[in-house]
Amino acid sequence: MKITEITTTLVNAKMRNWVIVRIFTDQPGLIGIGEGTLEFQERAVAGAVQDLAPLIIGQDPRDTERLWEILYRHPFFKGGVVSMSALSGIDQALWDITAKDLGVPLWRVLGGLARDRVRMYDHLGGGDSNSVYDSDTAQSFAQKMKESIADGFTAVKILAVPKSAPLGGNANLRHAEELMGAARDATGPDIDIMIDFHGRTSAAMAIQYAKVFEPFNPLFLEEVVQPDQHEAMIRARKGINIPLAAGERLLTRADFLRVLQDGLIDVAQPDVCHAGGITGVRKIASLCDTFGVTMAPHNPLGPIATMVNIHLALSMPNFLIQEVMRADVPWREEVFSGVPDFEAGYILPPQSVGIGAEMNEFEAIKHPYAGEKAVQWFHEDGSVADW
Repeated sequence: MKITEITTTLVNAKMRNWVIVRIFTDQPGLIGIGEGTLEFQERAVAGAVQDLAPLIIGQDPRDTERLWEILYRHPFFKGGVVSMSALSGIDQALWDITAKDLGVPLWRVLGGLARDRVRMYDHLGGGDSNSVYDSDTAQSFAQKMKESIADGFTAVKILAVPKSAPLGGNANLRHAEELMGAARDATGPDIDIMIDFHGRTSAAMAIQYAKVFEPFNPLFLEEVVQPDQHEAMIRARKGINIPLAAGERLLTRADFLRVLQDGLIDVAQPDVCHAGGITGVRKIASLCDTFGVTMAPHNPLGPIATMVNIHLALSMPNFLIQEVMRADVPWREEVFSGVPDFEAGYILPPQSVGIGAEMNEFEAIKHPYAGEKAVQWFHEDGSVADW
């Protein structure tokens, strides 16, 4: 079997465009699919896929490990989020072909089942006027929580931390406390709530927010400082008594190794669309398992990435919980088929061959690439803020 062509399709999903990678083979009808979505840089990823494609055209797509090494090591300048996202989409499609060729679900070729079902959590977005996603009052925020619980979820993630100055901001602290209180009142004591800081805070402010959140018993706090601020992460870790998660913007085992060696996280969140695809995330998961760190892969992206994560979770010994984004665009189910339904907050092992999700080309062309407006935040004095 040989790879004959690699293509990309960009599908508009409002805040981002899904980057769908397909690999064609010389076997009639045997096509692999993957996703390399990178918001605000989708066209760059599509170009990088075409730059990488000649390295493996004519190769056997089932040699996933060797092809991953070729794609990662043969370019002289390695890594970078654009290149790694392109590699990730290609790698997923190679694994899809491998499983389809054998006529089995993807989880079967990843080592079989490490668990019987995958616990999912709903990503609800923000709850403040500066939110990346929308503007909410505490009351409407609580209503979102109730809707997720009614849909069967036993865990949710929220953006309760507003745009924050490096120091100060008592009003923001009170606002965050109000939102978290509304969330906990809406869910009761037994629903797990995760709080995404989005890297918006300094170490000092992260500690202050954590003290506000601690009485509400969150499952973990995510990305409390920017990922390149390692020393700040050390300071934050020393002052926070809640489990910490990070990793959505880390790309390689080397990136994770430093964080693990310094004991800075309890939960690792690599993104299968940025961290080297299935092959890359499996390498990271094994490393994290050595340090006793659990996995909750980042996934606010498209249906293909969601399905890939489900297969990984089923076969990953140190898996904790899986993120899913449901509130982006209503045409998810029109463009993609094969994503199973939730059952009481869990997904059972898919039985379709390969990844199990496919793209309807005719529906996809109804939602072509649309350049999204970049999110840009500024502090009250006009200085640049992280969002």
